[in-house]
Amino acid sequence: MTSAAQSGAQRDIVIEPRYCGPPYSGNGGYVSGKFAALVDAPDAVVEVTLRSPPPLGVRLHLTEAAGELHLLSAQTLVAQAKASNLTALPPHAVSFDEALAAAERYAGRRNHPFPTCFVCGLDRAVDDGMRLQPGAVADSTVAAAWQPHSSLATADSLLAPEFAWAALDCPGGWAAGLEGRPMVLGRMTARVLARPEVGRRYVIVGEIRGLDGRKAFTASALYAADSACGDAQLVAHAEATWLAVDPASVRPIE
Repeated sequence: MTSAAQSGAQRDIVIEPRYCGPPYSGNGGYVSGKFAALVDAPDAVVEVTLRSPPPLGVRLHLTEAAGELHLLSAQTLVAQAKASNLTALPPHAVSFDEALAAAERYAGRRNHPFPTCFVCGLDRAVDDGMRLQPGAVADSTVAAAWQPHSSLATADSLLAPEFAWAALDCPGGWAAGLEGRPMVLGRMTARVLARPEVGRRYVIVGEIRGLDGRKAFTASALYAADSACGDAQLVAHAEATWLAVDPASVRPIE
């Protein structure tokens, strides 16, 4: 059951152009997290399946069908969301310094299919995008350092949960090899345990867990790296399915 259904209200959302992934559509993790916030999940675990590229700057309508929340652009199904569960352990943490050094190995520095991506594109200013640079730290594993900018926060210096989803998104894709195999997010299941804080030191770790044709399966975890006891604190984690695409073809259905 969704929170929208329980309230009896139909709510709409708009994905602002700032939050693009490919140039003409929303970043999959950000969109999934914004949509997931409307689902009443007992264990705070929500699965979002993206059915078509999320359009930017237009009103998307919410409906309920078969126990799921649906996100529509006119008559086009953009995404489905429902309560779910996470079945695998999250990737292990690495240190903030190790994640910071991994940026030098970020493949997106050389060849990025979507260089204006809000999360991992380097054609974005520091006060406009997240500029994550997930570089290799082991076979099939990448890590990125992150200190959230104040431009992402609410008045209490905390970030909305969709930014945790966004942080979990792209590192999984880069673990699966986005440089030589452009992909977009197809499905993401995530749990956010705490909202990220402005200026705090975080590490995101992404791992590839399997391949099947044009699909890649990944896991990612967001850790706070500055706890008083020195141990990384798990803030959010996710499992995702990615789909290989032609980058030029990723456009919303009109």
